[in-house]
Amino acid sequence: MNSSKQVEMYWDAGSTNTYFAIKLIKPILERHGATLVLHPYNVGYVFRSNNYELMKEPKEKLRYRKADLMRWAAKYRLPFQIPRQFPIKSSRILRGSLAMRRQSLEIQFVEAVFDAYWERGDASVTEFAGLRPIVESLGVEPDWFEHLAASDEIAAEVAASTDRGIQRGVFGVPSIFVGDAMFWGKDRMEFVDEELERLGASQPVGTEDRA
Repeated sequence: MNSSKQVEMYWDAGSTNTYFAIKLIKPILERHGATLVLHPYNVGYVFRSNNYELMKEPKEKLRYRKADLMRWAAKYRLPFQIPRQFPIKSSRILRGSLAMRRQSLEIQFVEAVFDAYWERGDASVTEFAGLRPIVESLGVEPDWFEHLAASDEIAAEVAASTDRGIQRGVFGVPSIFVGDAMFWGKDRMEFVDEELERLGASQPVGTEDRA
C-alpha cells in the first residue's frame, strides 16, 4: 500500500490521549481514504525503564490534566470518564490485540477495550477473564484467544513492537506516523490531516495503491 494512504499509530490501552486519538482520527482517515495500522507499545515498560511514575507528578498538574480531559470529552461529545482504577497494567490487552490481528479484528478489539475502560470504567479488561466477553462478542473463540495471547510468541511480538517504536523515536503514546513524519498526542490531528493532504497531492494522477 502506498504510504500516503497509511497511518500508523503506536498505542497503549492505559493512555487517555490514545482513547481520544482513536476517536478523532477516524474522519481524517475517511477523508483521505487511508487505513490505520496499529502498533502496541508497552508504556509501562518504557516508564519503568526511565524511572518515571505518572501518579508522582505534582497534584496540581494531575488535577489540571483531569479537567482538561473532561473539556476534550465535552468538546467532542464523547462519553469519556476517568476510571476509579487508574493507572492499569495493560500487557494482556496489548497481547490480545495481536492475537485478534490473526482474525483481522485487531482494531475492533482495541476500540471495544477502550470503550469498556475509558467510557464505562470497566477495569476487568486488564485480565483475560474481562477480555473474553469482548472477544466472544466479535465472534472469536475465547479459549483460542487466551491461549494465544498468553503465549511466549505473542509476548515477544509486543516487546519487538515496543522496541521498534523506541528505535523510531517514540517516547509516548499516541505516536502517529504518516510516512516518516511523527506526531505525538491527541491534539495533532490537524497536522496529520495536512501531512496526508501533502502526500496525496504529491502522488501522480492515476497512481494506484499496491498491497
